[in-house]
Amino acid sequence: MHTMWKGSISFGLVNIPIKLFSATEDKDVKLRNLHKECNTPIQYEKICPNCEKDIGNEDIVKGYEYVKGKFVILNDEELKELKDEHEDKSVEIIDFVKLEEIDPIYFSRSYFMGPGENGSKAYALLREALQKSGKIGIAEITIRSKQQMAIIRVYRNSLVMETIHYPDEVRNVAEVPGVPENVNINEKELDTAIMLIDQLTTEFTPEKYKDEYRTALMELIESKINNNEGTTSAEAPRTNVVDLMSALQASIERTKSKETAAPKKTAAPKGNTKPIAKPKASTGTDSTTSAKPKTRTTRKKVGT
Repeated sequence: MHTMWKGSISFGLVNIPIKLFSATEDKDVKLRNLHKECNTPIQYEKICPNCEKDIGNEDIVKGYEYVKGKFVILNDEELKELKDEHEDKSVEIIDFVKLEEIDPIYFSRSYFMGPGENGSKAYALLREALQKSGKIGIAEITIRSKQQMAIIRVYRNSLVMETIHYPDEVRNVAEVPGVPENVNINEKELDTAIMLIDQLTTEFTPEKYKDEYRTALMELIESKINNNEGTTSAEAPRTNVVDLMSALQASIERTKSKETAAPKKTAAPKGNTKPIAKPKASTGTDSTTSAKPKTRTTRKKVGT
């Protein structure tokens, strides 16, 4: 696994060196937009709609839209100063709570936590203490210039950190339209619904759940490849990945084409000597003398 962050966990006077590893990955099948006519991938360029011209990264600044159409500009120096001020390479545990007290709506992303250098014993101590107490740690961490809340808990034999949303990042559920308030539910209907829930109740086994759409999509793609339904764009996009076999084959074909074209080029001077020789019989002295040097020169080249 790739280490994406190094730092430490601290609570009280305890400090534990740790490393963070992404615990999840997005396995969504990414489809690209192509031009229907030539199958070339569509490019999205940075163009200013007001000036109607292409712009580079050096022409772009950061701005916050506080009113529609009005922005506050933040320069790189100001943003760097804020980042340096708040970027602390530590996970500070503020409180310990029970996991069931936190609604899943707050959870954002999971990270595996591994011990850093000389941190194995302290890591194991925190893991055992959390497991025996049945508690989780509420912490704060800064990742990629963004301060986040997080929880630290035991997952199997390791510690895992899950970033959670701040309360003001969770929208008010009361704003959801059409949610029924007081509805009279028939007792028989309710009993039937509970009976159905009981019949479908089981232990959670994550391995039994599959992304059926992604599986079906990949099967469709593979079948098209196997049936030679793949296509090539009119102008292949530039890439850093080189197809070595294609490059070698193209080089061989280019060499062959040069070899077959070479005799045609050397044969051209021989053909030119005939028109020069013909005027020798029909024209005067001037034409004959002008033709002889050319013929001699050609013979010398052939002889060498």
